[in-house]
Amino acid sequence: MDRTEVVIVGSGFGALATAKKLAKAGTPFVLISETTEHLFQPLLYQVATGVLSAGEVAPSVRSILAKYPNADVRLGRVVDVRPDDQELDYVAGGVRHTIAYRSLVAATGARQSYFGRDEFAKVTYALKTVDDAERLRSQIVRCFEEAHTTTDPERRKNLLSFIVIGAGATGVELAGQIKELAGRYFEQSIRGITAADVTVTLVEGAGVALPAYGGKLSEYTRVSLEESGVEVVLNTLVTDIDAHGATFKAHGSETGERRTAETIIWSAGVQANDFAGVLAERTGCETDRAGRLLVNQDLTVGGRADIYAIGDMTSLNNLPGQSPVAMQGGRHVARTILGKTPRGTAFKFRDKGSMAIINRFRAVTKVKKIELTGALAWVLWLVVHMMYLVGFRNRYIAVMSWFGSFLGHRRPHFYYAQKAGAAAEATPAEAEQAASESVEAEPIKTELIKAEVQTEEREPVSVS
Repeated sequence: MDRTEVVIVGSGFGALATAKKLAKAGTPFVLISETTEHLFQPLLYQVATGVLSAGEVAPSVRSILAKYPNADVRLGRVVDVRPDDQELDYVAGGVRHTIAYRSLVAATGARQSYFGRDEFAKVTYALKTVDDAERLRSQIVRCFEEAHTTTDPERRKNLLSFIVIGAGATGVELAGQIKELAGRYFEQSIRGITAADVTVTLVEGAGVALPAYGGKLSEYTRVSLEESGVEVVLNTLVTDIDAHGATFKAHGSETGERRTAETIIWSAGVQANDFAGVLAERTGCETDRAGRLLVNQDLTVGGRADIYAIGDMTSLNNLPGQSPVAMQGGRHVARTILGKTPRGTAFKFRDKGSMAIINRFRAVTKVKKIELTGALAWVLWLVVHMMYLVGFRNRYIAVMSWFGSFLGHRRPHFYYAQKAGAAAEATPAEAEQAASESVEAEPIKTELIKAEVQTEEREPVSVS
């Protein structure tokens, strides 16, 4: 039987915080994840808009923990756990493995929720993984390239129309960046296309943008977006989506409004990943409507003192789904396992502030009662996010890319998507239709685009 002191499931902020604490203490552990990259999700939208490359926001967990001989990182998918036996099953390379542990830490995050309309995943773009970001980047470039060559005015209009659903931080960042792209990059590089030709619509069911803030910060966000040319539609739900548009319905209205667009981005809704359901069933832990584990105050699961859960797969005291909550939870769990914190000690989150970027030179920052907007908040956002990037090289490249993108007109990583055949990476619905229409000559493997996901329209990034 393969054995270790601690098994950590996941590779996000919470999992890595736990791993680092245990690694420095010399405690043997095995980290198992479906991907061995540590995704810095707050900067994922910059991958989608060509500012940064995937490698700069998703370094390898193995490289991060390479200097610790007690750390073992494995690529695999955890499928079951037997709490009474302290054993966990995972699949790697098509083979099922079993590992025994003394403590188990679950940090698998969450995925997108479509509020019972899972078919929306096939006709929208998400922004929760590196694959999502690269797919969206290819789609953005494809739309502008085809709009440049088409002679059909209606087709051109649809190609240059973008709908973003959900006005959390991810939605706000994407809406602002796409509109900025039109004027600061594509207008300079593609003849005949101007920022005025590009329509970006941000739809939110609540009455304000960035609902997590409210007050003057939300109002500043709305005004800033509208001044940049983004249409902000509040108090409105999306009732239907297909490959070429969406139907909106305002609160209190009996009729819907149809909007056409070639690109629809979904950044609303959250539900726990599958492993949360496995843990709930095996430990008797209750869950909320989104499937998140209702963990105990000390972050243990159900009646088990040796199983912990942290981050977006949990629900505790209405804490937000933010990376600082996961990181602080991971450190708390690690200290408990190491005996530095008495077992049963309640987890206390220390909120050091939140921030969200809107577009170039505009952001919002809230630290307790202090609220900042504009260029100062924008610079603080850049500094904090640079500090959280792993490795000197990534920080240096990020700063250089920011200079070129925000002060200049460059998008250094768009060339990855600008290649012949990019149009073949069209929407999921088009890929599915192409597969269904293929003649029965030779079977053709068509990989449908999946909206693989994580937390809710990501809350504004907080300072940990």
